[in-house]
Amino acid sequence: MSDDHDTQIRAVLITGMSGAGRTSALKALEDMNFEAIDNVPLSLLGSLVVGSQREFAVPGLARSIAIGVDIRTRDFGADAFLSRYDELIAGGDVDVRIIFIDCDDEELRRRYEETRHRHPLAIDRPVIDGIEHERRLLAPLRDRADFTVDTTGLGPGALKGLLQAYLEVPADKSLSVFVTSFSFRRGVPRTADLVFDVRFLKNPHYDPTLRPMDGRDDAVGEFISGDPGYQEFFGNLTHLIEPLLPRYLLEGKSYLTVALGCTGGRHRSVFIAEQLGMWFEGNGQNVQILHRELDQPG
Repeated sequence: MSDDHDTQIRAVLITGMSGAGRTSALKALEDMNFEAIDNVPLSLLGSLVVGSQREFAVPGLARSIAIGVDIRTRDFGADAFLSRYDELIAGGDVDVRIIFIDCDDEELRRRYEETRHRHPLAIDRPVIDGIEHERRLLAPLRDRADFTVDTTGLGPGALKGLLQAYLEVPADKSLSVFVTSFSFRRGVPRTADLVFDVRFLKNPHYDPTLRPMDGRDDAVGEFISGDPGYQEFFGNLTHLIEPLLPRYLLEGKSYLTVALGCTGGRHRSVFIAEQLGMWFEGNGQNVQILHRELDQPG
């Protein structure tokens, strides 16, 4: 967006063909710090965009909101949608855009058949009938759209890139990385993207002076880093992860969770998590570190 809109409400209305990727577009906009809301009744559209800005306004900052609207939205109709859109524009307080997510009919049909989902307009008819009916209903919206994205053969990363370019949102140059230590006895974190087992390292638990400490204590760190296998392991770990980071960004990924596990989740995994967190920070990533078991009984 240009500087002229810096203090305006920034509203993006995401609509389009069912199954074309509207939900993926909303998720991409959410990653770009838009507040993403789906299936808002048209009667509430104006009050949501303008009213929420007044309630949560931050001086000097624009509010960015992305709202998903499609044929499943309560009180939906092309004329009603465009009427609300024109009202928002006429008010002059909103920089509002319509983004229409489209896709080739044949690929839409294939997506529905592969997922075995029913098209909302073809409950008791062939999928292609529902697609054709929906396309006729949405033709006025496509004609008025400020930007149309054809997702035929398009992956999530490419979709996010197109939206970033159109909305002039700077591309992310870093990931939000969450590094967590954990105990295998209590299970692997469900949200982990990468999981590494560090139980092969010497265990400070068996040293009576180190047992009450945790992996953030210097004495524990010296003990673990003194293991003959530590330096080679940590070097190989970072060499494995480093080339993945730009590829994750290219695919549109914004968050990465790396989990390090040991037996008790208090010594080895904690130390490695701390070291890996510092390595990520040194590579320009936004890092948060969590030690899941430190507040739990040993």
